[in-house]
Amino acid sequence: MKLIDWLILLGIVVILLALWQFREILLLIFLAIVLALALNSLVRQIMHWFKLPRSGAVILAFLTVLVVIGLFIGLVVPPFVEQFGQLIILIPRGFDNLVLWTNEWIEQPPHWFPDLDPSLLPRFPDLLEQGLSLARKIFGNFFDFFSGSLTIALQFGLVLALTLMILADPLAYRQLLLRLFPFFYRSRADEILQECETTLLSWMRGVSISSFFVAALSGIGLTILGVPFVFAHALLAGVFNLIPNVGPTLSVIFPVSVALLDSVWKAIAVVILYVVIQTLESYWISPLIMKQQVSLLPAATLVAQIFFATFLGPLGLILALPLAVVAKTWIEELLLKDVLDRLQTTFIDSPSESSVELHHDPTNV
Repeated sequence: MKLIDWLILLGIVVILLALWQFREILLLIFLAIVLALALNSLVRQIMHWFKLPRSGAVILAFLTVLVVIGLFIGLVVPPFVEQFGQLIILIPRGFDNLVLWTNEWIEQPPHWFPDLDPSLLPRFPDLLEQGLSLARKIFGNFFDFFSGSLTIALQFGLVLALTLMILADPLAYRQLLLRLFPFFYRSRADEILQECETTLLSWMRGVSISSFFVAALSGIGLTILGVPFVFAHALLAGVFNLIPNVGPTLSVIFPVSVALLDSVWKAIAVVILYVVIQTLESYWISPLIMKQQVSLLPAATLVAQIFFATFLGPLGLILALPLAVVAKTWIEELLLKDVLDRLQTTFIDSPSESSVELHHDPTNV
């Protein structure tokens, strides 16, 4: 390698290390971009409906969002906070009842229950107690995540400010981003960015509607089963639905713990209800409402969640799916189509001529 190649490699390493140090800020910027894309879609609709200039449409969209947030805070947050506070208190009691019923089941099993080796029986309560003690610690410190209220407020203010700045003139920021690409690839990069925007908007519309259906079905089912705090459970089910794989598993813990205060059978009925709802959401609701559905394999989604949660923390877990959508789009368009597919064509047709075209012809993108 020549000296210039080593300098380029060193520059790339330095840039990557710098980006890693500022990864939390980059996540907040990405969140602001996602929110700006959603609001920009609303701005376009307002411009089309009311024939307003962009500045007026941005103000009207922002006021609409403020009204919706105000109604949400005024009508939804107070009853949710009240029910959720009582729910956190009752969760350990439900766990204690589960331990008690498990011990009674082991000591006096029903006649239809198969006989087990008595030496193995004492291990089940111990294992269950250890697992439930861990759960009690987790839920007992549930609000520790929100202890840095000032930091969260500052981060929220930063995201809001960035969202409004991007929304005011998205084309300027898009052109600034495109200047980071080589001149001959900017038109192609613009196409990929447009594809990312379309895919993200499709995902946001689909996941919002599916979350509403999950919340509604959870509320109806829990009301029929007679589980207390239906509003809090339904809202949590809808919010956690934004986090695939992990979210539905977390959302079922709350109603199951409350149902355990009545009976094990009610808790089992709650688990069956949530399994049915998630099955309907996965195989009927999402394919029905997502006409341009994001085709991410379940294993790829889970790996993305583990990866982003491990390296980027809780915010990485929340943004795992939009990050995976954007990464998938760039990998398909840039790596697969523009690099690997062309390399295959290069080897099949004319290696020397095609390779020269791939690197030096500005129109070959």
